[in-house]
Amino acid sequence: MKFNWNPDLYDNKHDFVFKFGEEIVQLLNPQKNETILDIGCGTGDLTKKIAELCGKVTGIDNSSEMIQTALKKYPEISFIHADAKDYQFDNKFDAIFSNAVLHWIPQADIAVQNANRHLKVGGRYVVEFGGKRCNYSIVSTLQEQLDKFCIDYPSIESMLFFPSISQYSTLLENNGFEVNFAILFDRPTELQGGLEGLSNFIEMFLKWLFINASDSEKSAIIKNTIKILKPRIFNGTSWIADYRRIRIVAYKKNEIN
Repeated sequence: MKFNWNPDLYDNKHDFVFKFGEEIVQLLNPQKNETILDIGCGTGDLTKKIAELCGKVTGIDNSSEMIQTALKKYPEISFIHADAKDYQFDNKFDAIFSNAVLHWIPQADIAVQNANRHLKVGGRYVVEFGGKRCNYSIVSTLQEQLDKFCIDYPSIESMLFFPSISQYSTLLENNGFEVNFAILFDRPTELQGGLEGLSNFIEMFLKWLFINASDSEKSAIIKNTIKILKPRIFNGTSWIADYRRIRIVAYKKNEIN
């Protein structure tokens, strides 16, 4: 299922996504004259940082809205509307980078195979995304409320991919990569917007759960979720989401069929 992203809400209320990603750019360590592919570039802020270091970066995103915003912000960079599962380039890249995106691709094997096809042998694959039980308190509470209202919604597994280290490392190793570094860690994350932070987060990242809900049902479910979670993840000024991240550095060892 595809849904539309809101670039303004992303930039104005969820810029922590790319700010945390600056650490991954350091891990990527772009070198001058390298060619790098940024998968799920969003509105282009991290792509810009990579471009300042290597000069030759291409950003792709499955959201045309995000790509349009990225092109307006950084017209000197190549941004292309493309899907991580089936993008096609004639050239192969020195490195592939991705931040906070791959958990949106349940068909992880297809995405990894496509990455292999587009990397040079020895090329590095540096990614970070949601790991096992990421945002569990928020997602599970919303599920409970949807079930209480007897509303059908897409399965979490059909929309989100939150693997363990062993699960994702095995997937990479079965598809021509050697994993050099892997970590799964908690990263409690302050949601911007004060008291409105949780509702903004749900509207930005989890609105697909309400595809079969009326506006009034959606409003009631979010209101109940906020009431339930406030004693648990609201610190008096901000909501603290229970983010968990998986961070991987792998190298392409061989081609796959």
